Amino acid sequence: MATQHDERDAASLDPARPRDDAPSIYAEDGGIEPQFLADVTAAIEAGDAVRACALAGDLHEADLGALLVALEPDLRARLIELMGRNFDFAALTEMDDHIREEILADLPAKTVAEGVRELESDDAITILEDLDEKEQAEILEALPPVDRVQLRRSLDYPDYSAGRLMQTTFVTAPPFWTAGHAIDMMRDTDEEHLPDSFFEIFIVDPAYRLQGNIFLDTLLRARSSAKLEDIMNPDRRRVSVGEPQDEVARLFERYNLVSVPVVDEADRLVGVITIDDIVDVIQGEADAEVKALGGVSEDEELSDTVWWIARHRLLWLFVNLITAFVAASVLRLFEDSIEKMVALAVLAPVVASQGGNAAIQTMTVAVRALATRELSRANAVRVVLREVLVGALNGATVGTITGIIAGIWFGLPAVGVVIALAMLTNLVAGALGGILIPQILHRFDIDPAVSSSPFVTMITDVVGFASFLGIATLWFGLS
Repeated sequence: MATQHDERDAASLDPARPRDDAPSIYAEDGGIEPQFLADVTAAIEAGDAVRACALAGDLHEADLGALLVALEPDLRARLIELMGRNFDFAALTEMDDHIREEILADLPAKTVAEGVRELESDDAITILEDLDEKEQAEILEALPPVDRVQLRRSLDYPDYSAGRLMQTTFVTAPPFWTAGHAIDMMRDTDEEHLPDSFFEIFIVDPAYRLQGNIFLDTLLRARSSAKLEDIMNPDRRRVSVGEPQDEVARLFERYNLVSVPVVDEADRLVGVITIDDIVDVIQGEADAEVKALGGVSEDEELSDTVWWIARHRLLWLFVNLITAFVAASVLRLFEDSIEKMVALAVLAPVVASQGGNAAIQTMTVAVRALATRELSRANAVRVVLREVLVGALNGATVGTITGIIAGIWFGLPAVGVVIALAMLTNLVAGALGGILIPQILHRFDIDPAVSSSPFVTMITDVVGFASFLGIATLWFGLS
């Protein structure tokens, strides 16, 4: 039996089926081709629905989303209304949240409801979860009762969980059916009642508890008289509706999955997650980690306002300011030594900056390893020792080169020895800080990608200044 929740033409969504005669809408730099954008803009401003549909009606959802982003903000909703039922609302899932929210705010609730009705549940949830409760209720009330109940249930699942990520369109069959019966069922079912694309059918009991699955290649190879319970895989990997999406993505990666069923607390089948959704999750997680390493909010997009961006970046700038004052206080301790020997003031930042660079290298590896579960208590000691040895080796190499240059520059070989020792010390400290601080923060359930950088920088600045100036003070008797 086919579980029906989607009524969109599957062929219109298949990126593997582009029109052979369709010209590219992209310029060489990856942006929308200027003449095409100008033609669409002219059609919108003239209110020419026929022309707008001729230009944009056959675009894939990803290309249509890119076109909307390229248009002036006041033209985006107008294009959607001009295209009417020819507009694929899945395009709204192919853009920044900020732009999508602006578009939805400009559209009548009835228009949004009609568009959402044509989407698979996972895409519909992506659109609805950006709206406030009042707007959600208004749109849901305009939907048929079955769709309304289904979407409300999905919205009740936690954010970033499997329940939010899954689609509820899948194919099921009872275990006593034969392979021929199942194939006939799928052949005789209207295309609009089947998923857009699927790889397996799920075997369920009368209570809809998941018994196993049969991949389509296995089904087609089986004898028509073979019972499904005899050819099904009873050990199909599955996830619960509350499973965090990053854990689901890790399951796909570990076992090379293309889809996975989602079950509720009673082991009843409620949805399926496919690889296209997981690609988006992996991309989002990677994007968030890169931003966090720079002290940038994971929600920041190029389309956000100046005020929003400035406000969210200010916190970590303030934290960095505090750590900078801590490092500066070390310089103040050696004020007399710096006054007596100008070379110290010139070379001290070199030691600190090299230690900072080495620490960031180590910290990046550590944060990524923690995120992918490659770094754990089982191998933590080995990894820490490896990073310390790398820091010592690089410290000795860079320190020697820096020492030779500094000794020749200032005509004092002793200065070269001092900075070489300080460089070795600071790169080892940077390696330790870069590998230990993320683990400590992770142990206390603090995101190491967001929080590590200012503390690691403070360590390398403090140790760099203190080691160089301290060694120099003792070596040259400057106290």
